[in-house]
Amino acid sequence: MPQADPTSDLQRALAERIFVLDGAMGTTIRTYGLEEKDARGERFAKNEKDLLNNGDILSISRPDVIGDIHKRFYEAGSDICETNTFSATGIAQSEFFVEDPREHGGRKDPEFFQKILENSFLNDLAWEMNVKSSQLCRKWADDIGTDTGRRRYVAGAIGPLTVSLTNSPDANDSAFRVVTFDQVKEAYTRQVRGLIEGGCDILMVETIFDSLNAKAAVVAIQEVFESDGLKLPVIVSAAVGLGGETMISAQKVEALWNAFSHINPLAVGLNCSLGPDLMKPHLEELSACAATHVSCYPNAGLPNPLAPTGFDLEPQHMFEFLSDFAKAGLLNLAGGCCGNTPDHIAAIAKAVANHQPRQVPVVR
Repeated sequence: MPQADPTSDLQRALAERIFVLDGAMGTTIRTYGLEEKDARGERFAKNEKDLLNNGDILSISRPDVIGDIHKRFYEAGSDICETNTFSATGIAQSEFFVEDPREHGGRKDPEFFQKILENSFLNDLAWEMNVKSSQLCRKWADDIGTDTGRRRYVAGAIGPLTVSLTNSPDANDSAFRVVTFDQVKEAYTRQVRGLIEGGCDILMVETIFDSLNAKAAVVAIQEVFESDGLKLPVIVSAAVGLGGETMISAQKVEALWNAFSHINPLAVGLNCSLGPDLMKPHLEELSACAATHVSCYPNAGLPNPLAPTGFDLEPQHMFEFLSDFAKAGLLNLAGGCCGNTPDHIAAIAKAVANHQPRQVPVVR
C-alpha cells in the first residue's frame, strides 16, 4: 500500500523546488535489445499474437529490466517515476490477447468490449500488471530514497486507451461508439485499485487525447477513493497538438483545466505529442490559467526514425529548453516523454535545479 499521506509532503516540497519526473519507458526499453521471447517468457510462449510491443507485459516477464529502468531514472534525479502501466487495462491488453473481429468482417462495439470486461484472464492480467509494476517502482523509490536521504515517489500511470468515447469511428453513424462510458470506467477502476494495492503515492491520468476517456478515469478514481476510504494526489496531463488542442477532444489547454479543476489535482500539465520548442506557447497558456501546480514532460523533439532514440533532441537540447521553461517561471514538475532516456532526465534535473518553482495562483 502507499506510504501514509504523501500529499502534505509533496505540497511542501513543491513549494521549495521544481520536481523532476522520469523519462520514456518505451524508449529506454528499446535500448535493452529485447526480443519477442523476452516479452513472452515461458508463461506467454504460446500466445498467438506478438507481445514485444506490449511494454507493460515486461513487468511480469522481465521485471529485472523494468526495475533497472526505474533505478536508472531515480539515480538520474527523478523525484517521481511512473509505473510501467500505460496500457495495463483489460481493454488495452485485449489488443494483444483477443482476436480482432474486424479481421473477419465484424466490428468492435460495446457488446465486444463487455465480453472483454468479463474475461477473467484479462481481468487477472490487468490486476497483476498494475500491482507488480507498482511494487517494482516502489522498491526502487524506497531504496534510492533511503540511500540519498530524499524521498522519492511512485506515480501510477493511467494511459488513454485504444478506444475513444468522444468520436465515432463510423463515418455513417456519428452516434456510434465502440465502448460505453461505464465500460471504460470499469476498466479504469480495476487499474486504479491495482495501482493502489501495489503502493503508488500518486495517480497520474496522462497523455490525454480524449477528455471523455480521462473523465471516466477521474470518476473511477473518485469512486474508489470514496468507497475504499482513502485519497491520493492526482495529476492530469494531456497530449497537445500544434494548435494547442488536446487531440481528438479538440479542447484548448484552458478548457482542459476547466474540465478537471473540480477534482483539485495536485498538478495539471502537458506531455508527449510535441518537442519542447513547439510545446512552449501552450505551456505558457496553461501556466497562466491553472490554479494548481503545472507539469511538463515533452518529447525529445519530433519523431525521427534515423535518430538513435527515434527522436532528434539530445540531453543537452533538453537541458537548454527546460532551463528556459524554468527561468520563465512555467514549471513545478519537469521531465521527458518519448525519446527521453535517463541521460536526458539527468540533464533536465540539472536544468531546473537552480530555478525557483512556478508560483501557484491563490484562488479567492
